[in-house]
Amino acid sequence: MDDLEVRRLPGDLARLFDPSGRGDGLGGRAVDAAERTLSVPLPEGDLVWPDPGYPQRLLPLRPAFWLSEEPVHGELWAGLRAEHARSGLWPLLMDETDQPWASGQIAPEPVVEVGNYVPHAFMSEVWSDWAEQAAPEDLDDLAPFGRHCPGLAPPGVPVDDPDAVADRYARVLAERGLSLGLAAVERGADALAAVGWQGALNHNEWTAPLAAVLRGWEDRFGARVVALGFNTLELSVAAPPITTRHAVHVAAEHWAFCPDILFQGPGTLAGYAEEIRGKTNWSFWWD
Repeated sequence: MDDLEVRRLPGDLARLFDPSGRGDGLGGRAVDAAERTLSVPLPEGDLVWPDPGYPQRLLPLRPAFWLSEEPVHGELWAGLRAEHARSGLWPLLMDETDQPWASGQIAPEPVVEVGNYVPHAFMSEVWSDWAEQAAPEDLDDLAPFGRHCPGLAPPGVPVDDPDAVADRYARVLAERGLSLGLAAVERGADALAAVGWQGALNHNEWTAPLAAVLRGWEDRFGARVVALGFNTLELSVAAPPITTRHAVHVAAEHWAFCPDILFQGPGTLAGYAEEIRGKTNWSFWWD
């Protein structure tokens, strides 16, 4: 058996990639799975298909992701992250506390749709909708911006290599006993759409706009998608805001992305900004 055969994607993992060659499937750009390799040994696991009885946004032509049978350690996540460029598979630590992922209550979206959304436009729309309904006493919660969306915050200054920060955070999260997921995507941000995550459904009907926001955070703050839960998201951050002013601006983006972290948390942008200032991981949850 030659080296190419040893490193070829094991088991049924090739089925995660677009077999049509059109590049319009769940994973976005067409990828020839035969060119993908993976040298990191995987634990026992299986492919997860969307439940046909769950509302779908497109026909489930192929499985959404691969899922391990048992929890994994952080070193495995780091090893798979390092091989992403060759395997095309982004690792996810998947929390099954509230609902098992294998139940298939997911609704994958074409990753090509992510590119149709612009983060600052999404933020402005969320802000505008809130401003139309906000009572005068609510304006103080979003001070100093109030009704006026501030737009996207400037990039942060890296404090470390983004991949190194992600690997460290994965080791911390893995101590919770999380399963491993593998999504066929070119970048971690797109995993939300590819796996059909529905965690923010009460905030936004589609997942692709949220993935577009994550792409922007990858670029400006060295963020990496590390873990997903039923309605939670964990990111590592290599270039967090350091000053109070910058942190408040970033907090405004976080609020538009996930209002619950503010209204069910500290209650004001200023209070939340202090929680994320200099912090190298961001946690989100939707009610």
